[in-house]
Amino acid sequence: MEYRIIPVTAFAQNCTLLWCSHSKQAAIIDPGGDAETIHAAVIEQGVEVKQILLTHGHLDHVGAAAELAALYSVPVNGPDIRDNFWLQALPAQSQMFGLAHCEALTPERWLSEGDTIMVGEIKLEVLHCPGHTPGHIVFFNRQQRLLISGDVIFRGGVGRTDFPQGNHADLINAIITQLLPLGDEVVFLPGHGPGSTLGRERTSNPFLQ
Repeated sequence: MEYRIIPVTAFAQNCTLLWCSHSKQAAIIDPGGDAETIHAAVIEQGVEVKQILLTHGHLDHVGAAAELAALYSVPVNGPDIRDNFWLQALPAQSQMFGLAHCEALTPERWLSEGDTIMVGEIKLEVLHCPGHTPGHIVFFNRQQRLLISGDVIFRGGVGRTDFPQGNHADLINAIITQLLPLGDEVVFLPGHGPGSTLGRERTSNPFLQ
């Protein structure tokens, strides 16, 4: 398994291009915008995009999903259906932030706790981690101990919960019950900023003490 972080938009959102080393089949996770930048990275890596994966429904993680899905003729999968109201509000979100108009989006497949996604020979487990949004999910590769955490946890921080249907108690509970038990050695790639390990955050993140 290989991956490349592609920072996109003024929100400096970490779009992840993840691919299977053997088959070169790839998934684009959280394409928040700048479709041309993401497409250039796909060409540079010489991989074949098979699907778009979404951790949650906020515009800065979804903005280029429909455009890229159409470009590659691939499905959009995720997040959990509880984020449907966010995806249907994409036009309002784009207007609110003064960004290019973004149409409402309905994925081909909603993802739930316990689902699995295959990217070539890579198995990604789906965990439901609400709080930042009610339908937020994360993707975990158990073999290589890699977590794509969206906006649940950051180096030294956690996701905002002051958006509609956000809940700080739910967020902290999801981190403690869903993420930390995966193991201290697990590396996570957050939606913004540098990555970290769950062990580092367990002992040093001020929101978890």
